[in-house]
Amino acid sequence: MANLNERMVALGTSRSVIRELFEFGKQRAAEIGAENVFDFSIGNPSVPAPDAVNETAIKLLKDTDPVVIHGYTSAQGDIEVRKLLADSVNRRFDTSFGPDNFYVSVGAAAALCCCLNGLCNKDDEVIVFAPYFPEYKVFIEGAGAKMNLIPADTEAFQIDFEKFEAAINENTKAVIVNSPNNPCGVVYSHETCTKLAEILNAKSAELGHPIYLIADEPYREIVFDGIEVPYLPKYYNNTLVCYSWSKSLSLPGERLGYVLVPDEVEEHGLVYAAVAGAGRSLGYVNAPGLFQRVCAMCADMTADITIYETNRNLLYNGLREIGFDVVKPDGTFYIFPKTLEEDDVAFCERAKQFNILIVPGSGFGCPGHARISYCVPTERIERALDAFKKLADSYK
Repeated sequence: MANLNERMVALGTSRSVIRELFEFGKQRAAEIGAENVFDFSIGNPSVPAPDAVNETAIKLLKDTDPVVIHGYTSAQGDIEVRKLLADSVNRRFDTSFGPDNFYVSVGAAAALCCCLNGLCNKDDEVIVFAPYFPEYKVFIEGAGAKMNLIPADTEAFQIDFEKFEAAINENTKAVIVNSPNNPCGVVYSHETCTKLAEILNAKSAELGHPIYLIADEPYREIVFDGIEVPYLPKYYNNTLVCYSWSKSLSLPGERLGYVLVPDEVEEHGLVYAAVAGAGRSLGYVNAPGLFQRVCAMCADMTADITIYETNRNLLYNGLREIGFDVVKPDGTFYIFPKTLEEDDVAFCERAKQFNILIVPGSGFGCPGHARISYCVPTERIERALDAFKKLADSYK
């Protein structure tokens, strides 16, 4: 029998609950018709990329030497791309970054993996706040570290600072924050970010080493009602930003993102080198060259997020009227209501009887809730509300 890495075999032979639901939805649609299946399982943007994205790609393909446009770039990203990224971020956040603060990555997942593999040693711990994106655990353990999960504040989905402060110890290397948050859609407030920075500064001084803050921000631009997303490098010096254009430009399949390592990070040059070295170790020679240039040239744009806001309002108001307890999302395209029974897995199984496909909150570290992804056609939500009512009535 082959002597293989058992952890990798397990990861390769099991799909996430989200992917399992997605596949079940396709099977069910073939049986009863796609219009009769209310699939809210996966966070795949349903709004097309701005026209300028395709126009820019076509122009680059027409006007650029094909050897250049399809060739390798520098491992950390094309220098002109990184200059454009610095200009864009500086315009929007009143910063003064340069091209050497950016490491262009194969999406936010690669950005996170480069940070974690660059920062962490064996037995280091990375603190994560529930509810959290389930792949964090995979990425952290893949870097040889351990995940330390802080239970959710289910009233507002801000940070439970008492539990957070108690969890920090000499092995704490980093903290991951995801705001706007997948799965609950909440944005961390100015007060939350200020308190987070105060604790990290105090604990770093007490422990005698920096605790890094990793800001995972693929949903930064998808916010509603004039909500401002605090820019964490302005709050805490030892912040690394992981970004992706998968959601903002509706380009998940193009796999483009970056790591930002500000000059203010302690031993900035070494930290940047560790991120780049992790990319080399993981086999990321460079992110796709054509879409490096496309994303950088379209970096100030977004897809039409007003559609997500329409969907958010329709679903939030509809669920509340039916009787669900739910915190209103500030952004993203997810909503995270409490389930109508304590066992969220059983609740989501019952929902399938009404052809509603939603994801149990247990997988996000927050049992008793379910994630509903509303990056879907608006008419699907309109048709699904009756099914949600029938589901709720089944508990009466």
